Amino acid sequence: MVVSTRDPGDGPGLATQDRPEALELSASGPGRPPLPDEQFELICRLARENPRWASCDHGRVAQPWSGRVRHRHGLPPAPRGEGPTWSDFLRSQAHRVLAIDFTPIDAVTGQRYYALFVIEIERRVVHLLGVTTTPNGQWVTQMARNLVWDLQEAKRTIGFLIRDRDTKFTAAFDEVLRAEGIETVRTPVRAPRTNAFAERWVETVRAECLDHLMIFSHHQLNHVLHVYVERYDPARPHRGIGLEAPRTTVPGDPLGNVERRDVLGGFIHEYRRAA
Repeated sequence: MVVSTRDPGDGPGLATQDRPEALELSASGPGRPPLPDEQFELICRLARENPRWASCDHGRVAQPWSGRVRHRHGLPPAPRGEGPTWSDFLRSQAHRVLAIDFTPIDAVTGQRYYALFVIEIERRVVHLLGVTTTPNGQWVTQMARNLVWDLQEAKRTIGFLIRDRDTKFTAAFDEVLRAEGIETVRTPVRAPRTNAFAERWVETVRAECLDHLMIFSHHQLNHVLHVYVERYDPARPHRGIGLEAPRTTVPGDPLGNVERRDVLGGFIHEYRRAA
């Protein structure tokens, strides 16, 4: 194909096709030359083996082509940012991560109580820290100290604690944890899914217990929650951990009779094989 140039003095619409400065283009047409098969296969291989790479051009391997090759072969697009995703972080650090949250409970007297709990991400074990009507900074900081003492007694090493941006969690609360090497991770604004494990437990304890009881006093609520947690940890199966319970228990005789155990005065029934 020949592309011709035209001088300003030429008449309108006239082109000097026989000028020596005419530009000769390749017969294959405009655009980039085709990608060699070897590089083409290398891009696909890098994309499959390294899904977290921002692009498949490490070492300058066909940088402009990686997006087209991914699309043509049905590969997912490259991540926009660097570093692991939130899900990757939780999976890799689950054994060192706790999540904390409040759940408000209204009594029939009109009094509002606040229950503070933590949940272990790896096994979904729940720990009830306390119940109060005044969740101020001093009370929450004391709950942090109690949590640290419990972890030390159990010889547990925790690296991160996920919490929301509730103002009840003060700087003093964070400092108590920081002194023990625990970094507090604040969730983004209006992003409850980033603390999904804690939020899910709140839904569970409400649906299975609190929504069906009338609470009259602090003592009653504290007793109900402690009994429920003691039942939840060794008995509640979870899909995320292969339908196992957070705390392992000694299994009963697989051929034994199925026995019922009443919890909270018969409000909740548990069934298990007799030992």
